[in-house]
Amino acid sequence: MKFLAGHKKIRTILFIVTGDFLMAAMTNMVFDPSGIVLGGFSGVAIIIKHLSGGRIPLWLTTLTLNVPLFIIAWRIKGWGFIRRTVFSTAVFTGFLAIIPARPIVAEPDLLLQVVFGGILYGVGLGLIFYVDTTTGGTDTLAALIHEKLLKYYSIPQIMQVMDGVIILAGLLTFSLRIGLYSIIAVAISAKISDMVLEGSKFAKGVYIVSDRYREIAEQIMQEIDRGATALRAEGMYSREEKNMLFVALNKKEIVRLKEIVYTMDPKAFVIVMDAREVLGEGFVNFEQ
Repeated sequence: MKFLAGHKKIRTILFIVTGDFLMAAMTNMVFDPSGIVLGGFSGVAIIIKHLSGGRIPLWLTTLTLNVPLFIIAWRIKGWGFIRRTVFSTAVFTGFLAIIPARPIVAEPDLLLQVVFGGILYGVGLGLIFYVDTTTGGTDTLAALIHEKLLKYYSIPQIMQVMDGVIILAGLLTFSLRIGLYSIIAVAISAKISDMVLEGSKFAKGVYIVSDRYREIAEQIMQEIDRGATALRAEGMYSREEKNMLFVALNKKEIVRLKEIVYTMDPKAFVIVMDAREVLGEGFVNFEQ
């Protein structure tokens, strides 16, 4: 157990360091040179650096904004609430200070920068979130506002409003064109971070309603080698009790499953849904 706990701690540190590096690199080498503001304290730092004529570096603004915030969070919610976040923010700020603040490509190409930067920034953000950590900033501020002022609004809702205000400030500071590119970068990074968190190995979940559910289940287990679960259900129109099969399988197997079902019961009712991630036998094993 001690080995597993140590292994988990090392993995957590690696995820935080890697995620912070990717986010800081994209901030310094893609978003800052282009004036693209993604929200958060790093977005505020980009705006302040621009308004100061480049005299105030990103790392200094990020550090200045986070230190008092962490002191307040520590006084209100305790050290346990901010321990990982303080470490992550320190690593992120350190990378902002040492990574060269120069464009990653010699010839500016906003679309390329938005896509490339958004993808890698999203990967970094996903790694940070995966180990239940943040880089401070609006995440921590939103949690404190929720705790003390706006309990009726969720933390994500408060964060969306704050980040939206920061992006709007970036739009006013730079230009409408840059602001619209910022929105695209936000959408890309959010999508990629969700994929990192939820998994990118898409599968399918299938519900099958048929009077021949036993025979269909047997054929699925024999021909596709997938398990099937029978669920008790009641048809609200007919008021009849039925058995509904649920099957999880990969995308390549869905065509064969439908052939099996409709060969055995042309009147079967089938619902096919996307499953972002499936854990367990035959799919992906969960690792703590």
